[in-house]
Amino acid sequence: MEQITLSRARGLIAEVGAIMLQRNLTDLAGGNISMRVEDKIVMSPSYAGQRKFWRLKPEDVLVLDLEGNLLEGEGKISREAPVHIKLLNSFYPHCQAVIHAHPRNIMVFCAARQIIPPVLENTYKFGEIKLAEYARGGVQSGQLAENVYNALCGQEKMMGGQAAAVMVPWHGLFAAGKDLYAVMDAVERIEVNARCILMGRVLLDDEDMLYRSRHDLAKHMEGFSGEGE
Repeated sequence: MEQITLSRARGLIAEVGAIMLQRNLTDLAGGNISMRVEDKIVMSPSYAGQRKFWRLKPEDVLVLDLEGNLLEGEGKISREAPVHIKLLNSFYPHCQAVIHAHPRNIMVFCAARQIIPPVLENTYKFGEIKLAEYARGGVQSGQLAENVYNALCGQEKMMGGQAAAVMVPWHGLFAAGKDLYAVMDAVERIEVNARCILMGRVLLDDEDMLYRSRHDLAKHMEGFSGEGE
């Protein structure tokens, strides 16, 4: 695994935030990005979208201790920092990066409170993207952290291999994995998978398409480990 410095981690989070906005993987309304670097947590600040338009400079990215106390950076700690801190502490070293995002197509499933089944070969290894119990960010951030943690429990192997993800109803996607490169890749794969489901229903006007696709894919993917992608 790549050895990364705090300086490089702050720069990488700034880069990833800009890419996420460009690719409709999040919006100006929210989202957070974090990494654990040994005994420090590096995280995007509050209002990274609304006030910075995801044009972060490395020095805008915050450095926290493992309890969430601010060590470096000028911005305000996100109200959803408890989720990131919980995951990066509880699942470390399998989990060393977390993305919370509002991808356009995934948000449809969050609003409808429906799971996202894998219908593409490159998302099969993530399994179904399920729903955590709802808790409101901010005022219920501690409960939200517990709910996301509980939903991801048992998926440590998936995190260590690439990433695991869960949706929170009406709120967005949380993905946790072995490094920020892997988590970002997983978020986009799951977003494309979600779009394929939605467009398939529109183009074919047949929800059975979804279930046929899943069953046929499962048959062809028997024994597939996902290694080497």
